[in-house]
Amino acid sequence: MFDNICKFLAENFSSDFATWLLGEPITLTELSPKELSIEPIRADALILLQSEQNILHLEFQTQVDAEIPFRMIDYRLRVYRRFPDKAMHQVVIYLKQTNSDLVQQNTFTIPGTRHKFAVIRLWEQPTEVFLRTPGLLPLAVLSSTIDSEAILNEVAREINGITESRTQSNIAASTAILAGLVLDKEVIRRVLRSDIMRESVIYQDILQEGKAEGKAEGKAEGKAEGKAEGKAEALLEVASNLFNIGMPLEQIARLTGLSIEQLQYLQVNESGESK
Repeated sequence: MFDNICKFLAENFSSDFATWLLGEPITLTELSPKELSIEPIRADALILLQSEQNILHLEFQTQVDAEIPFRMIDYRLRVYRRFPDKAMHQVVIYLKQTNSDLVQQNTFTIPGTRHKFAVIRLWEQPTEVFLRTPGLLPLAVLSSTIDSEAILNEVAREINGITESRTQSNIAASTAILAGLVLDKEVIRRVLRSDIMRESVIYQDILQEGKAEGKAEGKAEGKAEGKAEGKAEALLEVASNLFNIGMPLEQIARLTGLSIEQLQYLQVNESGESK
């Protein structure tokens, strides 16, 4: 879920990310991994964006991965084979603070070969960088701060000032999900307006995915006493009722077919009727 949110932000607010990472507001478009090689390529957290002169390769990580250095040189060579004249900027962005030495690694080295890439640990980044443009707002709460709740309140004020409704709802939903890495869901509920988030494409995607999962798995496990029947709204109603009786998320996930990440996001929105 977190990788998908970051991919959504980078692709839909590419100019904001280019300003942050490349130093200028270049308009970037998505580059499909299929354009790089006929061989399979790992793309679980891969984001490739391109302009006429540049390619921006992003990897957002919530957990450390010892394979990152190799993956970076692998992608670099694939891109060079396809676009030898384009400059390539590779950045690994770690979202969640950790003491692992792996988040310090920014090179791939074997005898005779050394490849370097950039690494950004969000918890070391100044908060003001992420408050300048809408597309970076959801990352602000993960930045260097001793008071994440205060930053979330500041982000909420910035979100309320966004005039385009779809942009506002998408940024709010993205912020709610990423804030779950550092803040309790009750804090997120209290600060962010759930009515705005319900209009986002992210929320609608959750509905559609819930609908698909319900169709595929509803009969096999008797989802929530037969109430789901493959319908997204029914799944949400069942999940809401189970939240209220204090059932653990893992058990709700088994009963409804929704993922833990989806349920955590829906929990954030449960306060909508009470606000």
